[in-house]
Amino acid sequence: MEFTRIKNFIDGEWVEETGVEYVPLYNPSTGEAIGEVPLSSEKTSLDAVESSHAAYGSWRKLSVSKRVRFLFDMRQAMIEQEEELAVSIAIDQAKHISEARGEIRRVIEILETSCSIPTLLQGEILDGIANNINGRVVKQSLGVFGGVAPFNFPALVFGWFIPYAIGVGNTFIYKPSTQSPLFMQKMGDIFNQIGLPKGVINIVHGNRSIPGTWYEHPKMTGVCLVGSTPTAKKMAEACGRGGKRSMLLGGAKNFLVAMEDVNWDVFIDNFIHSCYGSAGQRCLAGSIVAAVPEVYDELIERVLEASQKVTVGDAMNPDIYMGPVISSKAKASIENYIEIGIEQGSKLVLDGRNPEVPEKNQNGYFVGPTVFTDVTPCRRIAKEEIFGPVVSIMKIKDLDDVLQLIRAQEFGNGACIFTQNQYYTEKFIAEADVGMVGVNVGVCAPHPYLPFGGIKDSHLGTNKVQGKDGIDFFTQNKIATIRVAPPEGVSEEGKKSDGDNSVRSCVAQ
Repeated sequence: MEFTRIKNFIDGEWVEETGVEYVPLYNPSTGEAIGEVPLSSEKTSLDAVESSHAAYGSWRKLSVSKRVRFLFDMRQAMIEQEEELAVSIAIDQAKHISEARGEIRRVIEILETSCSIPTLLQGEILDGIANNINGRVVKQSLGVFGGVAPFNFPALVFGWFIPYAIGVGNTFIYKPSTQSPLFMQKMGDIFNQIGLPKGVINIVHGNRSIPGTWYEHPKMTGVCLVGSTPTAKKMAEACGRGGKRSMLLGGAKNFLVAMEDVNWDVFIDNFIHSCYGSAGQRCLAGSIVAAVPEVYDELIERVLEASQKVTVGDAMNPDIYMGPVISSKAKASIENYIEIGIEQGSKLVLDGRNPEVPEKNQNGYFVGPTVFTDVTPCRRIAKEEIFGPVVSIMKIKDLDDVLQLIRAQEFGNGACIFTQNQYYTEKFIAEADVGMVGVNVGVCAPHPYLPFGGIKDSHLGTNKVQGKDGIDFFTQNKIATIRVAPPEGVSEEGKKSDGDNSVRSCVAQ
């Protein structure tokens, strides 16, 4: 692809940042520099705030049907440009092209769900609180929101934040990851294509100094993040000081639990997708596989056999399964965790370092499927988020044992159980100390109609993303108490006090 100089999208215009540092943008499949991304100035961020604040006044007054019409048009434009959008993700984020297409389709589904905002936005009425007094709850927009996206889901996180935010009447400033900005370059063109009013969505590229301008700004209302737990904690503290709403999704360490009645075909298919899809770079990736003694040895054999068949290579190659990790730094970090696992006594039964890849991909950032056995809960590879295709297999005594391990975790994003036993299923759903549970699925991501998010260190802030939680986060409840008094000369029953019975007489006749 052509070398791309990434631009900001301010007030409906593409703006090239000047006088600031640019960082290289790489294709992780080849290691080739394919562009450069500005570390935009604080002034640019403040310009975006002013633009979004200026647009908010008229945007919030637009009828909900007209606002949602823009979401319908956005959805249609994404359908028409689906392949181009997917390719942009497969190039700079290096998500395999099949998964990139799936990510775009999921965003389209989220847009479809957000098109029901006129129904989701309806308030409440309580009649007869007292004599002639009624109560009313109205959901209203709040103002300008800012959002920070990670590298691994540039489209999905856009879908989680922006359709709900603008659909209910807010405006939005979006900071993509400097490692995967190409998707939002395409979306900016779509915003103009559908005629979205200027300033409703602004895009600013840069580092942490960009959201740093939001926390104390009087024209900002709230901040959203998908990222690491340390970053989420820092942002939660800053939002608290500034009195801003916050919706902050952090890290994860997810269990896949195999019981004695596991269906092997179902488990292996889901294991591969969960642990090696997106090269393990997602918040719901399976990281720890916990098995009861009855199936532990067989599980290791089956996992190894399946993992050795996973092909690794260029994200645009339809014949391979898993692409690279995002950067040379990420590759080094994952390989360091593999060394830590060995040093702490776990058994490396499949080493994903230096996988075999085609000649053109020799400079890419590849780590193949990696499997440890004999892992205990106290070891770092079992406790810390690795964010790569590294699997730790752990033997558990029974269901209560693994539930205790999940409760002891600092993270609480997701956990999945593989069983046909209804008792195990219901107990796991009730007692697994996580925000999202899966039964016979490897990635327990809720569909767009339902909220998405974890608990504990996996989620900080007010609400989860998408579904009714998305509506609640991006709106405030305004409550009206209304006393209705009859006009002068009219009784409480609505009768005129002069005794005029002409209408009653007519009805009687």
